[in-house]
Amino acid sequence: MRAAGRSVRARLRDRIAASDPGLLRLTAGLRTVGAIALTLAVLAPLGADVHLLVAGAMAAMVATFAIREKQLGAQAVTLALGLPVALVSVTLGAVLNARLYAGDVFFVVLIFCAVYGRRFGDRGTALGLIGFQIYFLSLFVGAEVSALPALCGAIAVAFCSSALLRFAVVPATPTGVLLRLRLAFRARLAQLVSAQLDLLDAAPDEMDKALEAVRDGTARLHETAMMIQAQLEEGTPDESAARLVQRRIADAEIAAERLGLLLLTSRSAERADTLTLHLPGAPAPSVGQPAVPDETTATLRRDLQALRALVLRAGSGDAGTGLAHVRNRLLGYRDEENLPPAPAAVQDVFRGIGEAARSVLGLRIALDGPQDESDDTPATARSREELDAEDAAIDGGEEPAEEQETGLRRPTTRAAVQVAVGSALAIVGGELLSTQRWYWAVLTCWIVFLNTASTGEILVKGYRRLLGTVFGVVAGIVLAGLVGQHTWTAFGLVLVLIFAMFYVAPLSYTLMSFFVTAMLGLLYTLLHTYSLDVLLLRVEETALGAACGVVAAALVLPVRTDRRTNELLGTVLDRLAEVTEAAVGQLSGGPADELLDKARDLDQALADLRAATQPLTHPVTPLRARRHTARYVVALLETCAYHARTLAATAELLPTHPSIAADPRLRGAAGRTVRNIETIAARVADEHAAARVETGPSIASLLGSDAGTPRYGRITDRVLRHLERLDEAVVGLARPLGVPMAEPRA
Repeated sequence: MRAAGRSVRARLRDRIAASDPGLLRLTAGLRTVGAIALTLAVLAPLGADVHLLVAGAMAAMVATFAIREKQLGAQAVTLALGLPVALVSVTLGAVLNARLYAGDVFFVVLIFCAVYGRRFGDRGTALGLIGFQIYFLSLFVGAEVSALPALCGAIAVAFCSSALLRFAVVPATPTGVLLRLRLAFRARLAQLVSAQLDLLDAAPDEMDKALEAVRDGTARLHETAMMIQAQLEEGTPDESAARLVQRRIADAEIAAERLGLLLLTSRSAERADTLTLHLPGAPAPSVGQPAVPDETTATLRRDLQALRALVLRAGSGDAGTGLAHVRNRLLGYRDEENLPPAPAAVQDVFRGIGEAARSVLGLRIALDGPQDESDDTPATARSREELDAEDAAIDGGEEPAEEQETGLRRPTTRAAVQVAVGSALAIVGGELLSTQRWYWAVLTCWIVFLNTASTGEILVKGYRRLLGTVFGVVAGIVLAGLVGQHTWTAFGLVLVLIFAMFYVAPLSYTLMSFFVTAMLGLLYTLLHTYSLDVLLLRVEETALGAACGVVAAALVLPVRTDRRTNELLGTVLDRLAEVTEAAVGQLSGGPADELLDKARDLDQALADLRAATQPLTHPVTPLRARRHTARYVVALLETCAYHARTLAATAELLPTHPSIAADPRLRGAAGRTVRNIETIAARVADEHAAARVETGPSIASLLGSDAGTPRYGRITDRVLRHLERLDEAVVGLARPLGVPMAEPRA
């Protein structure tokens, strides 16, 4: 019974870890709700009226979510600086509340300074956010000079409550966050193996569903790997340890993605490429049951289940003899003589399982230190020796500083000017709608500019906020009717809605806006200012604020969506060329390079491009042709990034792996691919560029013979396949991007 209970708890823990990597959303929600509850618990016995309770609750929320630094010491400094900023802001709000023009001018200046402060990093962003939100708070509760002492006291209590929750009750150190992200990576890796197992067993009419699950699992694993990358510097004791974890995470991610491709290839008539996995909505290839004996399929199924068990136990302290036997068997597939009799495509799946098991072993050694080697087989011992040699070869390197833009070209300066103009328009329009609650339009204008960089992104964000607000108004009406005048019931529901708001914020901006608006309906009820007209006015002010933001973004120092996506596309292509050239250079016998760092830079650039193309790929966009083109281009770039990552990971093994040898011919064979990437990048930067994309013989034939006869060896053949696929995907980019094709060379 106890073992069963532990098993249930472990499965539940893994599911939570996988659904919320690092428990970041759960931590944010609990910390914010706890700070608000503690503030209310302190203020209520002191006889604070409902206005002070609402002000304290809002201040606690602001003090909690505004701080974004990773180190606790930096968080403490920012929180300490935030309190005087908040007190000054609420004081000025109370003093200027009755002075119409002076208050409006100051509000616009404050907004400009708050956005401009983002150029000074997380601390500048936090202090600007606190200043703006507390000034808004003073308008919301109708702060007056006579009530300032009590109001300042409530804000001080809120900041102290936030500090107590942050540093004592729900602390989140970089080391702890990284540990939870590692658990999430393990859980998501196990989920991906489960999806691959379903892909193996899926009937032909179930392939689309099974393949979609593999796509989702691969994307979720990659997302967690990127989150770990962002935490490595602060969460590990030194640079060497960070680079070791980075390499092992990359190895596991690539091995898992490759295993899915090998499984798909074993089920299809033709070799699968990554376009099948990355292109949204792509149909599954024609498949059938593998033409292998039932016992071979049963062995394959058993080994996938064993790999999943190995992943789930990778973080446990005691592997046990049984698990060591499983590990040894899977690692044995890396030796040709241990492969079961089967077609080549199915044998590749067994090899993929062996490589995945090796990556899990490397990840465990990197995270948990040396392991018991008493049960090792010769195959396992060789894997350990390879991993040790790779770890010893790791050396840190300095990254070059990026050139910073200046003046109005600097994004923070441009955004500050835009939001100041948009807020001025929102103030004028908002006061025409309501002289009492005009600030809602300003708040919406401010919010749509946060974390956006183009007119299209602002338009989409404004649309989502308006949609969430409309549905939130309906929910607010229902909740206000149910609560009536029960103050503490309303505060309880407010806490629930705030937790939901923070928990869903990274997932859906529309849902977050829904919970915010529903919460505001309850706050209006608490302040005895609730009415249907007030909530409808909220919708009108939201629409006005979003419109003012879009107008300001479109007319004042505009950054068109096309320009933004072209800039990011050029960055992705530059990063892709760098990774490919460096990886092929190292595989050709050239000097070692920081390949994994370059690969992660490529991943980050691609993530930025994917986010920037959301206005083009949004379902409501009227430009369907552009939507399909944007989705297709991003999918092809996903394909290129996968092959470049794999080439980089293989090249990193070159100095230490006994089965990989440099081949100087690769540099010349891959030169066309690199030139094509640079040609496309030049065309994106200048549509009048005259260069053309080259086509011609296959990469393998450039080495001196056909791709299949004879095979070059398992590792070299894999490198060639990745180079072939990369070359095909790069050429495929030419058509949607309007790059002309050159005549094939004779």
